[in-house]
Order: sequence, then structure tokens, then C-alpha cells
Amino acid sequence: MGTLHTRPLLAGDLDLICRHRYEMFREAGREPAVLDQMTPAFRSWLQPRLADGSYFGFITLDGDTPVAGIGLMAIDWPPHPLHPEQDRRGYVLNVYVEPSHRQRGIARALMDRAEAAFSERGLPYAILHATEKGRPLYAGLGWAPTTEMAKAVDAPPAA
Repeated sequence: MGTLHTRPLLAGDLDLICRHRYEMFREAGREPAVLDQMTPAFRSWLQPRLADGSYFGFITLDGDTPVAGIGLMAIDWPPHPLHPEQDRRGYVLNVYVEPSHRQRGIARALMDRAEAAFSERGLPYAILHATEKGRPLYAGLGWAPTTEMAKAVDAPPAA
């Protein structure tokens, strides 16, 4: 193993982020056919946000080889009892560590950087959606489950 170092995301990391997201969902049990459909749409969504900095984050490298990443956003959210004077929240997504580099504290270090980045941007509250595999890490860092629920809504019938 070379020297691990972390740097901010760059516009040129588009393919890497898409691959990490694909692998994250694949390892969580999502069907490859669905991921094959999602990935080009995600790429199109991500490209302008990565370019304008509204999607930001970090990549950890082992020497010159990327081995982990984390995506971050500031999302609009109405003031809430947990952040009564703030109309934005931090959002963590696409946390991924290559299997060869797991259990070395890399994800924990990326989460620490995420919290610092949110603090620097004046975001006192952050959320994420955890896979089962990620829950122990997040819980150990003080993240708590919320009361959020979700439902897929059918598209309107064609006219």
C-alpha cells in the first residue's frame, strides 16, 4: 500500500463517482439492470453539479490510485426544529471504499471531512441514507436514525 491522501473532488472525477455509486448500490443488492439504467441518468445529473461545485466532496487515493470517495451537497430544506434558523441541510451521498481498502478507517476519515466541510459552509445539520453495511459506521460517528418514510408514487396515466 502506498501513501494515502485525500483531495477535493474535481470535474474530471465524473466517471469515478459514477462507478463508485454503481458499485455501492450493487453491493447493497440492487439489480444490475436497474443500475445500468440509473447510471447514465445519474451521470447527466451529476456533470453540471460537479462542474459548478454544488456537488462537492473528497477522493482518497493510495498513491495515484483512487480508493474511496464521498459526495456532499447543501440542499434546500425549510427551517426545522433541529435547525430552526437554517433553510439548508448538508447531504452525504455516494460513500464508497474499494474492497481492497476497507477496514482501514478511510470511510471514517471521509465522514470527518464531510462534517468539517458542512461546518465551513454554515450547515449545522446533515442527513444521509445508509445501506445496512454503512449503518454501524454512521452510528459510531453519532448519526442517528430519523422518522423518515418513503413511497414510490405512480406516474399519472397517459392522456
